[in-house]
Order: sequence, then C-alpha cells, then structure tokens
Amino acid sequence: MVPELGVIEGYFGRPWPHADRKQALTRLRALGFAWFHYAPKADAFLRRRWREPHPDAALAELADLSSHCRGLGLRFGIGLSPYELYRGFDGEAKRAFAAKVRSLDAIGLDDLAILFDDTRGDVSGLAALEAEIVHTAQAHTGAGRVLMCPTYYSDDRMLDVVFGARPPGYLQDLGRRLDPKVGVYWTGEEICAREFGPGHLARVADALQRKPTLWDNYPVNDGPRMSRFLHLRGFTGRRHTIAGHVAAHAINPALQPQLSLIPAATLAAGYREGDGYAYMAAFREAARALAGEPLAAMLEEDLHALQDRGLDALGDDRARLRARYAAVEHPMAAEVLRWLDGDYTVDGWVEAA
Repeated sequence: MVPELGVIEGYFGRPWPHADRKQALTRLRALGFAWFHYAPKADAFLRRRWREPHPDAALAELADLSSHCRGLGLRFGIGLSPYELYRGFDGEAKRAFAAKVRSLDAIGLDDLAILFDDTRGDVSGLAALEAEIVHTAQAHTGAGRVLMCPTYYSDDRMLDVVFGARPPGYLQDLGRRLDPKVGVYWTGEEICAREFGPGHLARVADALQRKPTLWDNYPVNDGPRMSRFLHLRGFTGRRHTIAGHVAAHAINPALQPQLSLIPAATLAAGYREGDGYAYMAAFREAARALAGEPLAAMLEEDLHALQDRGLDALGDDRARLRARYAAVEHPMAAEVLRWLDGDYTVDGWVEAA
C-alpha cells in the first residue's frame, strides 16, 4: 500500500527558482507524487506581510505554477501562514483574512493549507482560535481540500522552548474542534523525525480524531546547521507498515531542487517495495536514473563528505570536490558546486520582512 505522496516547499532559506521548481515537479510527478504545496518561509506575502497582495510578477509565477501542476495531473496548493492572526481575530482581521484567501483562490488552488508553525503559541484558547481561523478559510475558499499545521506540530519539546509552553490537551482540543474534513500536518516525535512508528501515529490519530498528514522533514537542509550538509541518502525509519496510519505523506525538500529528487524517489520505492526495500540500493537506483551512471557513482563515493562531514569539515577536500564536480555538466553537479561555494548556506532563521 502506497499512501498519497506530496511535497510541501516549507523550508527557511532561498526558495527554488521558478524554472527549477517546474522542472523538479515534472520529475516528482513521474516518481509517483500526487500534490505540491507552495509555502517557503521566505515568501513574506504568505507570512509576516500576508495582508499585502503579492507583487504582480510573483502572482504571475504562482498562476503559472498552478497551471503547470494541473497540466501534470498534480494537485496544487498554497500554504498561508497568517502570522499571529490568533492574537486579534476581530472583525477587521477576519475581513482581511477572507480577502487574502479569495485572492489566493484566484490563482487556481486545489488545496489550501493554513499553517501556524513556527510562531508563538502561549496564548489562551489557542486550539479554539486556530480552528476558527481554519473554518473561516474553509468558508471563503473554493479549494477542494483544506489542511492545517498546528503551532505544536510535533512532540518535540524544542517547540515549547522556542515558542512557549503548549496548552494542556492542545491536540485533543484541536481534534474536537476541527471539521473532520480538515487535514492536519504532523512532523512526528521530533521536528526532524528519525522514524515514524505505527504506535506513535495511532496515538496522534486518536488525539486529532483523524489520521495525520505527515510533514516529513527529510531531505530538508535549511537553517544554520543543516544547510551545511547535503541530504542525499535514501529514506530510513519509514517502514511501509505506516501507510495505513497516515492520511498522506509529504516531504519537505532540500534547498537543492534537483538533488532532492534522489531521496524523494527512495520514499516512493520504500512503500512500493515493502519488506524488500534497501535504502542504499534504492539510492543507487534513483541516482543512476536521475543523474546518470558517472555522476551517480561520484555522489555515492562522496556521500560521506557531502552528507556526514559537511561543508565546515571538508578542509582541503573542498577544492578537490569543487574541481571534480565542475568537470560535469549536469544540474545536480551544478547544485553540488553551489553548495560547496556556500551559496545555499542559511545564516539564521530570519524570514523576509
């Protein structure tokens, strides 16, 4: 059994270039992925400046992206993060929010996701406020499917440290209040989960009164620490037996759109192959299919340096690797070069103003 697979572009750092995004989505559709949600943290008009309309050029790109996805048979959605709207969801704020939802509808949406992740959550009645906002979005969108991401989207206590202590019974309260048709994103026992187990997912489903939609933070490599590593290995810790415990499984990709395709292919393989899945064999097969034999062999030879040692520990190997990948004409090799040059390094968690 293979659950519905999706991609949510939900990372910190520079968003994928438009042309690269379209090319990657074409390949992802061929790999078996069914939907894409556009929600990069750097798009301020979906977060801190959500009340403002997108500039005309950005709006045109989103409309083109919607058309491209639909042409592929790929569901297209947008993740809107109405920044701290729950701190004052009064008449004027409701009108502004409804207007924003309608403006996004005009782009052409199959899905709308309302995201409360990575914002303060230590407010009274948080679950009730978030449910009210989501239901307001439901009432004003023509999208066929609505999802949400809770403020506390993981068991990870780091969320409480950074964003304030979660209210007691938060997930249960949210599950009781949300329309049963609304999907709920969940990242697992940790923000970047090492594995997803049936027992954990069953407990979350019981609390939410619905199966969670996984927001899988692999192969994402954003932030000051992770952007110094390339996440290329095949998926592990996602056994095919969890398929019946999730509504869908979405990955948050890496800052490198082409290289993200390699691990993405292994997720589909893991579900498809079941007990026969082997993560390194899946990596080799995906790399050969997507990068070609010579580059695939290079990536495997350098896997320890790229994924385990990382940029800051390469030393003299950095120049050697740069010369090695500069000799290869391929989009994936070009992404390795840009990473070696520090172009993908995220120095902080600051969003666009």
